[in-house]
Amino acid sequence: MSTYPARALVDLAAIRGNAAALAAHAPTAQVMAVVKADAYGHGLVPSATAALAGGATWLGAAQVPEALALRRAGIGARVLTWLYAPGAPLREAVEADVDLSVAAPWALDEVVAAARAAGRTARVHLKVDTGLGRNGLTPPDLGELLPAAMRAQAEGAVEVVGVWSHLAFADEPQHPTVRGQARVFADAVAAVEAAGAHLEVRHLANSAATLTTPDVHYDLVRPGLAVYGLSPVPQLGGPAAFGLVPAMTLEAELATVKRLPAGHGVSYAHQYVTTQDTWVGVVPIGYADGVPRHASGTQERPGGPVRVGGRTLGVAGRVCMDQVVVDLGPDAGERAGDRVELFGTGADGGPTAQDWADAAGTISYEIVTRVGARVPRVHVDSAAAGEGARVAAAGAAR
Repeated sequence: MSTYPARALVDLAAIRGNAAALAAHAPTAQVMAVVKADAYGHGLVPSATAALAGGATWLGAAQVPEALALRRAGIGARVLTWLYAPGAPLREAVEADVDLSVAAPWALDEVVAAARAAGRTARVHLKVDTGLGRNGLTPPDLGELLPAAMRAQAEGAVEVVGVWSHLAFADEPQHPTVRGQARVFADAVAAVEAAGAHLEVRHLANSAATLTTPDVHYDLVRPGLAVYGLSPVPQLGGPAAFGLVPAMTLEAELATVKRLPAGHGVSYAHQYVTTQDTWVGVVPIGYADGVPRHASGTQERPGGPVRVGGRTLGVAGRVCMDQVVVDLGPDAGERAGDRVELFGTGADGGPTAQDWADAAGTISYEIVTRVGARVPRVHVDSAAAGEGARVAAAGAAR
């Protein structure tokens, strides 16, 4: 039992429902639920299990240890991992039947060595840099790598089962690079197939492309953020516009409520000063827990939104390492121990992760993934037990 005065409630029913909604958006493709970064901060294994229950058939994990953790948890679905440096535990990954991305010649060499050591064929997806300029083989590099990949396939060391890439402007569906990258990708797929690969999957679409660009769905889509109910294209619509429900609610209790006179500075450097006699509340969660310091509040600009007693208020003054302060107003009735919501579904008009992203000048991806490790994740299932499960789980976390 945790006594930490804040918690991240994660609704597994929302993740299941989001996976189902994403499958409906891409009816001709399978769904890979991306669970990297501890499932975007939502908890790796519970989130992966919920996504699979909702209709995902693949899981994506950036780091090899994440993929191995899924296997240790008994998850048998297809898992792809793609981001590793020389010396990564690739033999263990091959032995665990984890698909491996190859994005450089040295990576193919290490995958082949791992497969030989494991005595098992490695399943490989060739990562092509179609224009993002990040990880992956440029088209000329792909051409140089293909003969070696096909020799390794003929030997039985690897089987090239996939080709994939990543879009640079998927969140701007009409951007010309989307079509340009799709053309480069199609050429890469044709080259790999002409070299002798029998591909199971071709995949290019992330969350944004899954929701907005059906002609790049191919055989498999790779939603990440959308699995957790957040919109990757907030300028085109919030989660509800795409049938998604935010899965995480970040909440805490007021630690201190006290009266301050007019003209009193609040928090470091007094960038917020009370304009009247007022009550302030201290919320025991700060930037060490992932609350962005860039969402601090000033006299002119409210800070990140906080829901207290049915009201949405802005953080007053600087976000501290372990706490933030909220100006509750002159007639506040709140007391220490009252619940505070930093973000949630927004269904009741309360703040969302996107609201915090707007306040901090960032994206909702960062808001949920940066929630600190010391904040307990409490997994609930609203479909199974309703609001009672949320209340009981919150109490158990205290």
